[in-house]
Amino acid sequence: MDRAFTLRRATPDDLSALDGLLSRSYPRLLKADYPPSVIVTALPIIVRGKPELLHSGRYFVAVDAAGGHLIGAGGYSLGAPDPQGVAHGLREERTGHVRHVVTDPDRLRQGVGRAVMTCVMTAARAEGVTRFDCLSTRTAVPFYAALGFLVVGPVTVPLAPGIDFPAIRMQRAG
Repeated sequence: MDRAFTLRRATPDDLSALDGLLSRSYPRLLKADYPPSVIVTALPIIVRGKPELLHSGRYFVAVDAAGGHLIGAGGYSLGAPDPQGVAHGLREERTGHVRHVVTDPDRLRQGVGRAVMTCVMTAARAEGVTRFDCLSTRTAVPFYAALGFLVVGPVTVPLAPGIDFPAIRMQRAG
């Protein structure tokens, strides 16, 4: 089956397109699972791409074959992206931390997210990762569960002083 998209490593030149994907996806996808008070404070922060991820070689994008625009993205880092991860000893060398995964809301259930995560996990394993840690939105818990991630429990991710984001920590063996 032709997927109608291609996967590739992200580059710093993808930042603007990634910001656009995040900006059109997160407001629609998170609306049902988060109160307006969280959405209004968190969205301006989480809809921005992370330049350090785009420079890392560990971030991937799905590009629509017909239009050439981004329809999915995601990556991993070897360092915990949050202070709670550090506090819980999750900076261990063989842990890949799933980062900033997104799918265009008009392309859900078309294999985009799964293809991105397969690419992420394959690249991470090649780098020696044996365990994956994820700070999932409430919305994405079923998606990660379908990929074999197990719920560890709720966490609060500090986004900025006075702005916290409720998430669900999930993990899976490599």
